[in-house]
Amino acid sequence: MPSILIIGCGSIGERHLRCFLSTGRCAVAAVETREELRQAMQERYGVSCHSTLEEALTTGGWDAAVICTPAPLHLPMLQVLLEHGLHVLVEKPLAVDLAEVPAARAALAQHPHHVAVAYVYHLMPWVSAARDYVATGSLGTVLHATVTAGQHFPTFRPAYREIYYARHEQGGGAVQDALTHLVNAMEWLIGPCTQVYCDGSHQMLEGVTVEDTVNVAARHGMAMVSYAMNQFQAPNETFILLHGTEGSLAIEGHRQRWGTLQRGSADWTWHTVPPLERDELFIRQAQAFLDGMEGRPSPLCSFEEAVQTLRFNRAALQSMAEGVPVTISQAS
Repeated sequence: MPSILIIGCGSIGERHLRCFLSTGRCAVAAVETREELRQAMQERYGVSCHSTLEEALTTGGWDAAVICTPAPLHLPMLQVLLEHGLHVLVEKPLAVDLAEVPAARAALAQHPHHVAVAYVYHLMPWVSAARDYVATGSLGTVLHATVTAGQHFPTFRPAYREIYYARHEQGGGAVQDALTHLVNAMEWLIGPCTQVYCDGSHQMLEGVTVEDTVNVAARHGMAMVSYAMNQFQAPNETFILLHGTEGSLAIEGHRQRWGTLQRGSADWTWHTVPPLERDELFIRQAQAFLDGMEGRPSPLCSFEEAVQTLRFNRAALQSMAEGVPVTISQAS
C-alpha cells in the first residue's frame, strides 16, 4: 500500500488527508508547522504528523506527497520531492511566478515521476462528459463561449481574511483563487487561452483589498471567450456555454448537468449526474492520482496544462494592473 504525505493541513490540506484516507488504497501522514493543527489531525484521523518537511523526508518511506502550502512554495517543494523520488500532486495554482517554471520542468525531466495539479473540475463528471462530446467534433468549430459564475465566498471560506487569499503574492484574489479553476476547465475543453483583457476590482468582500470581481474578454485561438465572476453573490452557481458552427453545449455546475442543442434542433438534450457531495470529487481526484502513480490513465491536470493556466493568471493580473490586453506567450 503506497504512503502519501500531505504537506500543509489548512482547509484544503485536511480535505486531501480525509479523502486520500477514504480511498482505502493508501496510508497517509501529514506535515504541519502549526502545533494546534498537528494535534487536531492526529486526534481526528489518527495519522502521524511531522512539524517540518525536512523531518518527514528524513523519516523516509514516502511514495508520494500532496503540496497544500501557499502557492509561492509549490514549485520549490516540487523540486525537493522529485529529487527524493516521490510522485506529487500540487494544489492550484501551480505557482505565482513563471520564473520558477524552467527549474521545476528540468527537475521533472530528470526525475520523471507522476506529477499532477489539483484542478478539480477535471473530476466533475458533467465537465468530463462535456469534454468527451466536444472531442467528437459534433459542435463543429467552437467560436464563442461564456462563463458566468460566483458564490458567497464568506460562507464557503469564512477565514478568507487570514489566509493566502488576502495577498496576491501568496496566490490570493479572485483571479488566482477561483477564476483559475474556470479558465483551466475552459482550456481543457477547447484549448489554451492566447490573449486576455481583464477588468477586476475589489467590490465588496470585507477585510481584504484584492479583487473579488472579475470580467474578462479572452481569446482561446479562434474562440472568443468571456468570463464573469464575483465572490459575494448570494447563489453558488456556474454556467458555461460553448457555441460552435454545428451546435451549442451548456454546463450547469450547480445542477450537475450538461446539455447540447444541435443546429436545427428544437430544444436542449440534458444529461444529469446523480448528486455528488463535495468530498466525493476530491476522493475521485485522490483515486485518479493513485491510478496515475500506477501508470494508469488519469484525467488530472498535467504539469504543462497547469503552466499554461499560470500563464493566464499572470497575464490577467498584468492586464488588470495596466488596463490593456495581454498576449499570452507560450515560451515559458
